[in-house]
Amino acid sequence: MSQPDFEVNNIPRAYLITFRGHGTWLHGDKRGSVDRNHNRFGTPRLAPNQRRRQLNLGRLKHPPVRLPPNQRAVIESAIKETCLLRRWGLWVVNARSNHIHAVVSAHCKPEKVLNALKANATRKLREAGYCRHPESPWAERESRRCLWTEQDVIDAVVYVQYEQGE
Repeated sequence: MSQPDFEVNNIPRAYLITFRGHGTWLHGDKRGSVDRNHNRFGTPRLAPNQRRRQLNLGRLKHPPVRLPPNQRAVIESAIKETCLLRRWGLWVVNARSNHIHAVVSAHCKPEKVLNALKANATRKLREAGYCRHPESPWAERESRRCLWTEQDVIDAVVYVQYEQGE
């Protein structure tokens, strides 16, 4: 019998996984941003700064990754396939023009879930001819939120499915 990735009693009911396209939310962006010094819950984000944004835009390895509907469909299919193959519970997935949300139940660490979702999405995008550069289409930072209660899972599903706009 194999060992679980970590103590079963400490496994959340699900994870809210969010990852973003490369270069779609840079420091200096009009929406604000966070860095090592501005990343505490409830504190203000970095203020917009067009000069800083332009500097960061010039440092990108490839153009920002925007996801049109056909690519979003490939990503959602890849995430569904990953969860099915690994026997993870997929509550909901929503690929947007610049980021992806998924609520997944899995008896492993959230990093493993995130890495598998990103890897298969990248592979499927490459196979479909949508990702021709060798670098990852994803931003380096992502979010892995633990959902400990049934209400946390319900709230996350509602957020992903109904509160993302058109």
